[in-house]
Amino acid sequence: MNLEAQIQLLIENAPKDGRTPKLVAAIAPALSAIAQQLSHSNYYVLQNLDQEWVVTTLSNRGNPQQQKRVVYAFSTLQDIPTSYGAGLDPQVIATPMPVTHILFQLMALEPVDSIVFVDTNVIRSTSTSDTNEIEIRRADLQNIIKQILHQKRNSAPVPPDIA
Repeated sequence: MNLEAQIQLLIENAPKDGRTPKLVAAIAPALSAIAQQLSHSNYYVLQNLDQEWVVTTLSNRGNPQQQKRVVYAFSTLQDIPTSYGAGLDPQVIATPMPVTHILFQLMALEPVDSIVFVDTNVIRSTSTSDTNEIEIRRADLQNIIKQILHQKRNSAPVPPDIA
């Protein structure tokens, strides 16, 4: 599914409260811009049976008290290391998701600091692989969206009867 179709699906599935679909449409350029930096339109996210994302806590090697909580999104099922339990643990499943939906959900995941998108490109002629990880921080995404909403609010036409 291309990015435009993904955004349209987000808008269509937004709560019909009159405000949320407009908000999703307003932030769509930010979601699309970030999604275009990634290699795939869909990624696999590990979930438990309650459809909650599997969160990994990473510690800084030099300062173990410094931690961040991340969700990994894998470009293919083969990219998921067995250490994550997918395929081995019946309580963990890999669910394919459109990339814009992952980014949209990241905004609301308070305990999660980042999504790490893992892309593994296999070079067929040499049978080697090149792994690329792109981290999207929730705070950065929220700041981009705030800027877009602020610009849209400031560019709204002034009503002629404002005086």
